Amino acid sequence: MATSTKIVLRKTPNKAGLYPLAIRITKDRSSTYKFIGEYIPLKDWNAKKKLVKNSNPDFKYINDLINIELKKVKKGLKSLKKKNRDSNVYKIKKEVYSPTRNDSFFKFAQEHLDDLKASEKYGRHSSDSGWISYIRRYNKYEELEFKDINERFLKKFKIYLKKEHSLNETSVMNVFVLIRLLFNRAIKYKIVKRKFYPFGKDKVQIKFPETQKIGLNKWEILLLEQLSDLSPGEVHARNLFIFSFNLAGVRISDVLKSRWSHFNNGRYYYRMGKNKKLVSLKPPPKIYVILEQYKKDKRHANDFIFPELKVANINDPKDMHRLIRVSGKKINRHLGNLAKKAKIEKKLTMHIARHSFGHIAEDKIHPIKLQKLYRHSDLKTTINYQASFIHSDADEALESVVNF
Repeated sequence: MATSTKIVLRKTPNKAGLYPLAIRITKDRSSTYKFIGEYIPLKDWNAKKKLVKNSNPDFKYINDLINIELKKVKKGLKSLKKKNRDSNVYKIKKEVYSPTRNDSFFKFAQEHLDDLKASEKYGRHSSDSGWISYIRRYNKYEELEFKDINERFLKKFKIYLKKEHSLNETSVMNVFVLIRLLFNRAIKYKIVKRKFYPFGKDKVQIKFPETQKIGLNKWEILLLEQLSDLSPGEVHARNLFIFSFNLAGVRISDVLKSRWSHFNNGRYYYRMGKNKKLVSLKPPPKIYVILEQYKKDKRHANDFIFPELKVANINDPKDMHRLIRVSGKKINRHLGNLAKKAKIEKKLTMHIARHSFGHIAEDKIHPIKLQKLYRHSDLKTTINYQASFIHSDADEALESVVNF
C-alpha cells in the first residue's frame, strides 16, 4: 500500500492555547506524526487548503517551512522505497527523521518562545521570533546544533545580516544577545558543554555601538506646552508626552495602562510592565491638570485614564499588547506634527520624554535618586544612561584649552 504524507494541525494545545503543526505519515492504515516545531491559534488554520491563514503574522514563514518539511519527507520516502526499507510507518519515521538531538538549537529556541507566550511577554516574543527567523533563513531551515554555532558561524552570520537584510550594528548585536542567552541556558541545563561557548574574551564579543540620546531642553518643553490651534489627537499626544516627562519618563505602555485607582493619597502607584516593579511617585501639579481633561470619560474608579485601552479585552494580554503597539505609532505621528509646529528640529516620540528628563536632569540629581526615578535595577545602568546627557566637564576642558 502506498505511503501518504500531509501536514495536519494536532488537536492538543500547549499551555498557551496554541496548536502544533505536524507531518502525518500513513502506511497500511497506520499513522505516525513528526512535529515541525510551530504552534498557531486554531482560527489561523485553513484545514481545507492545509495552510496557515494570512491572519497569522508569521503565515509566510510557517507555510514556507511546511513546504520544505514536506519535500524533505517525500524525498526520504522515495529513497527508502528504492532500498525496500519502508515496511511500516515506525521504521519510516526512524529512517526519515534521525532522532532529535538534545542539542538542537531551534528546538531550544522554540521552548524559549513558548515560555514568552505563556508568560504573556508578547513584545519580547515578537522581537525574539524575528531574530530567530533570521537564523533559520541563514541556516536554510536545516537543523542546527549548538556546537555548530562557533566563531566562524557567527562572523559569517554577521556579514549575512548586514548584507542581505541591511541590519545595523545594534540589531546584529541584539540577535547575538539572544543566541548568547540560549547558549547560557543550554549550558545550565547540560544540553551543551561550555567548551563550545563561542562568546567572551578572545572569542566573539558583543559590543553595542554608542547611541546618541537626544532629549528636549526645558525651553522646547515649554514651546510644546504653549502650542495652540491643535487637533484633538495632537492635544492628546501632547498630554501623554507631558504626563510621561513629569513622571521621569514613564514608558508608553505603562502610561496607557494608567488607571484612576493608581492615584491614591497624593501619590501615583503603578507596576512596571517591563520588570513588574512597583513604583510610587508624587505627581507634579501638571499631572493633575492633564487628569482633569479626562475625568468626563471616567466610568468607574478602576477605569483606564486614557482612551486607548478602554476598548481592550483586559483578559487577553495579546489584545492589550496589540492596542498599545498600534496606539503608540499613532501617538508618535501626532508628536512628529507637534515638533514641526513648534519648530523643534529634534525627533519627538514618546520615548524622547524619558531622554528629555535625563537631558534636563544632567548631573543635578544624585545617581542613586535617579536610579529610583528611572526604576533601574542596577546603579551602573543609571550612571551609563545619564552619562549620555552630561557634557559640562568636557565642554569646560575644551574651552580651557582653546579659549585664548
